[in-house]
Amino acid sequence: MRVLVTGAAGFVGSHVCETLQRRGHDLVAVDCFLPDLYSSSVKRDVAAELRQSGVSVVEADLRSDDISALFDGVDAVINEAAMPGLMPSWSSFETYVGCNVLAVERLARAALDAKVSKFVQISTSSVYGRHAVGDEHQATEPFSPYGVTKLAAENILNAYRTNFGLPTVTLRYFSIYGPRQRPDMAYHRFIEAILDDQSITVFGDGLQSRTNTYVADAAEGTALALEKGEDGEVYNIGGGVQVTLLEAIDLIGAACGRTPRMEFESARPGDQRETSADWTKANHAFGYAPTVPPAEGLARQVEWHLAQRDHR
Repeated sequence: MRVLVTGAAGFVGSHVCETLQRRGHDLVAVDCFLPDLYSSSVKRDVAAELRQSGVSVVEADLRSDDISALFDGVDAVINEAAMPGLMPSWSSFETYVGCNVLAVERLARAALDAKVSKFVQISTSSVYGRHAVGDEHQATEPFSPYGVTKLAAENILNAYRTNFGLPTVTLRYFSIYGPRQRPDMAYHRFIEAILDDQSITVFGDGLQSRTNTYVADAAEGTALALEKGEDGEVYNIGGGVQVTLLEAIDLIGAACGRTPRMEFESARPGDQRETSADWTKANHAFGYAPTVPPAEGLARQVEWHLAQRDHR
């Protein structure tokens, strides 16, 4: 298929592009290189690597630019574009609404006009709320403005599907990590701090837990959903092992060959206490199953950080 991938120069979007390319799909990669969370130069470097591999990369802002031409000859859409991050959503809500709601509605209209065969929307476990435990039938009770906007995006696409027949599939990612992880994310910050022999700040008691998803597993699940996901369905894409934050820090320390030093501060508003993804539905529908356990995935991420330092 010819696939339009938005947010293509971001952490997960770039891995999705690489996976789709390996599977023989033709890509149109779009990014606006938004600098709000971290330097746009990081994403521009990733975009340059995508271009070198033969991917067509287009700079466009989905909130305001004319995006109709992006859909020329496109068979399907994977919308990775979003403003992520829990904490900044409390202070920059307008940006989150623009990126996560307005942009999605504009994409939906353009996709409908282009008569695409599938629109894959990337959502998040944050729509479930403070405790994201179980399958897709658990209640959606967002605990942060970020989660609120991502659930709104799901509802917008559902409205386009039920009213106009836009074929949609929604994926709820659970805590993605691995090479190219965003600099604002916890594991990235922890690894850099440990390698610099600095202390780590832990918000809360450190016993909050996640079924973290290695980025290559998430990208593979996304490609499978594009190819085999059923119209109108929602699927969890998560990892297979639940670890606490303190356990993850220990694994990172072991991969770095150092003992982490920690400082504890109060828990932050909007932080999820527990996530435990039930991905049975995705497994039955299109064969998704995570393959990379936390120790291996974190070791790979540490290797990536060390390689980046060698190139500085």
